[in-house]
Amino acid sequence: MSAHLSAPEARHTAETRGLALGLLGVVIFALTLPMTRLAVGTPDAPLMSGLFIAMGRAAVAGALSALLLWAQRAPLPQRADWWPLAFTALGVVFGFPLLTSIAMRHVGAVHASVIVGVLPLATAAVGALLHRQRPSPAFWACALLGTALVVAFALLRSGSTGLALHPADLLLLAAMLCAAVGYGYGARLSHHMRADAVICWALVLSLPATVPLAALSWPQTPVPATAWAAFGYVAVFSMWLGFFAWYKGLALGGTVRVSQVQLVQPFLGMLFAVPLLGERLDAVSVGFGLAVMATVLAGRRMPVRGKP
Repeated sequence: MSAHLSAPEARHTAETRGLALGLLGVVIFALTLPMTRLAVGTPDAPLMSGLFIAMGRAAVAGALSALLLWAQRAPLPQRADWWPLAFTALGVVFGFPLLTSIAMRHVGAVHASVIVGVLPLATAAVGALLHRQRPSPAFWACALLGTALVVAFALLRSGSTGLALHPADLLLLAAMLCAAVGYGYGARLSHHMRADAVICWALVLSLPATVPLAALSWPQTPVPATAWAAFGYVAVFSMWLGFFAWYKGLALGGTVRVSQVQLVQPFLGMLFAVPLLGERLDAVSVGFGLAVMATVLAGRRMPVRGKP
């Protein structure tokens, strides 16, 4: 049936599929911070180290990736793809997991989920640069409005500390930049590589570093089963399966547009933190969440021009 679609209809269909897959990826990623908090513990009751969680999850996902690539008899990436794969790995295999895992011992999942609100704008900016896309001023207005809502929520919640940023916030902001770079390069590769192959090759490329670092940072004291279960989630879902949907969605719908689906991720993360960590979700959080989601829907209708 797709052969009978006009060019605008085909683009719209691809965008719709891209947004659906992007949303699936965001739902999977939204559990990452609460699960990391479960695994890393608190300053008063530390569990796994941030280094082990970051490198261990990448090592597990890398082993699964190697098995999948072998089963698929996947061809080696082209020579021109190795540098983009390296940048992808630096962003989403090393930078984001390591920085967030260290930060999550010192801040709650709700607090960290709010900081994630800057990620869509960062991803859109990186995507526009890499893919030569030209979002309309109205699109950027929606993106900035959504980000401003998230920042306003963060300032409102930090009122008891004099609107000061926690030192861990700087790690989280750096993690958002790493993720945006990794998303942008991964989406670029997904235009001519299978979406699952992109993250798999990035993880396999990282194995010589992730395996020894995970072994060196292995927990030296007993860790509860809940922490290991949380580690298993971030290793299999956050570090692996979630990227299958996410990179495919970015490739189909465009990095700039699909990245705005991430605006709902902070509030999904807070919602998941309620049953997992016992954190509280109130009417103010719900109100800001609905307002941010409205900017996503508005941005969905704004034009984004790309190269032919």
